[in-house]
Amino acid sequence: MSRISLKRLAQMKEQGERIAVLTAYDASFACLLEQAGVDVLLVGDSLGMVVQGQGSTLPVSVDEMVYHSSAVARGSKRAMVVADLPFMSYANPEQALHSAARLMKEGGAQMVKLEGGAEVVDTVARLAGMGVPVCAHLGLLPQSVHKLGGYRVQGREAGDAERILGDAKALQQAGADMLVLECVPRELAARITEALAIPVIGIGAGAATDGQVLVLYDMLGITPGKRPSFSHDFLAEHGSIVAALEAYVTAVRDGRFPTEQHGFD
Repeated sequence: MSRISLKRLAQMKEQGERIAVLTAYDASFACLLEQAGVDVLLVGDSLGMVVQGQGSTLPVSVDEMVYHSSAVARGSKRAMVVADLPFMSYANPEQALHSAARLMKEGGAQMVKLEGGAEVVDTVARLAGMGVPVCAHLGLLPQSVHKLGGYRVQGREAGDAERILGDAKALQQAGADMLVLECVPRELAARITEALAIPVIGIGAGAATDGQVLVLYDMLGITPGKRPSFSHDFLAEHGSIVAALEAYVTAVRDGRFPTEQHGFD
């Protein structure tokens, strides 16, 4: 069984078939997510918070990302595995190349994800030029939470919206193969999705994107503390983990998730 490819994801965007993405951190959940029909398994540095109990994603290391990515890769056969480049592992293009090589060679990832706009365009170009598939990440950037002043919606002001749109176009031009948009207004997410040829995956970005991603532990309702407003507890409604995962995939495919309450104006 061959894994879902970049070509397949591009076809899904072109055909209007929504892409279902969830985070995964271990082999057992990777297997369950794949069986439920999840297209992309994102080994997120969110593991720092939901697995390790850290206050942010910042303490996560490349070694830890390699460890979790390799576990997810071993537990799956069909879904694409995307691994986050953690904080300060891509401060320059050469460091990014070294970190990405580890995530792909040792961690079994098919794509790496990095946060940032214009400041990482050269890095994206360097990775793409060396054959590394790249998922960009705009909007709320968890690795920059201290710079941003907290976990807040991005792009509400006209100037900020135009900057994010410009960054998205620049990242695509540099060679990015996919884009995650986090916590941006629905209208902005729709504009960016329409403007780009690459798939756009939303989280707290409304229903107009090409696909959706949630943190696994959030959508199962097991993350300690307050759940993000853009998430939804699928386990509470469906009674078992397997049923909850299948319900999430179906809701994304059918356009029933996210609803208006899961987005921002």
